[in-house]
Amino acid sequence: MNIMLLGAPGAGKGTQAAKLIEAFGYAHISTGDILRKAVANQTPLGLAAKGYMDKGELVPDMVVIGLVKARLQEPDAEKGFILDGFPRTVVQADALGTALAELGKTLDAVISIDVEKNALVERLTARRTCKQCGAIFNVVSQPETANGVCPACGGELLQRDDDTVETVTNRLDVYERSTAPLIAYYKDKGMLRSVNGNRSADDVFGDVRAIVEA
Repeated sequence: MNIMLLGAPGAGKGTQAAKLIEAFGYAHISTGDILRKAVANQTPLGLAAKGYMDKGELVPDMVVIGLVKARLQEPDAEKGFILDGFPRTVVQADALGTALAELGKTLDAVISIDVEKNALVERLTARRTCKQCGAIFNVVSQPETANGVCPACGGELLQRDDDTVETVTNRLDVYERSTAPLIAYYKDKGMLRSVNGNRSADDVFGDVRAIVEA
């Protein structure tokens, strides 16, 4: 099954994607992960993208679309995939539809994870990432990480440049302007399914799983 996850930054798309992968073995196609890897490797694309990402702005369409199309052609995507963080605009959604048609693939479900804005700000500004192993924690829901040490490997926990209050607020504003219209876009196509994301990850996954297995 080929699935798209929609939702504002911090809505829990990555968490739900991980649960879907564990349950069904789908390929995870996350533009955020792809771009952060390019930044870490200091590739020309990564260096160019970092300026946009640090300010909470969107990376240019031509860059993102090319990355996603290439990823869709990798072998693990044959048994089903999860699009996480793409498309972010209606223009990208149109381009995705064209790319899928060219590859002989279809999109089976679009799942929107809906979370209140104040909860999103709290989640994102409390997020910390391990410098060593890449694990992600939340200092509010996981107070044991407030000392800045990763409980998984002992590495240093850092706040990402794009998780400050100022940048988070800008990211949410960008989402409302550019990405939220996708909800109407896919609703008009009869593909949208919405779940309440203001709950525990397990409760949210119960609804997500029900949609996938319907």
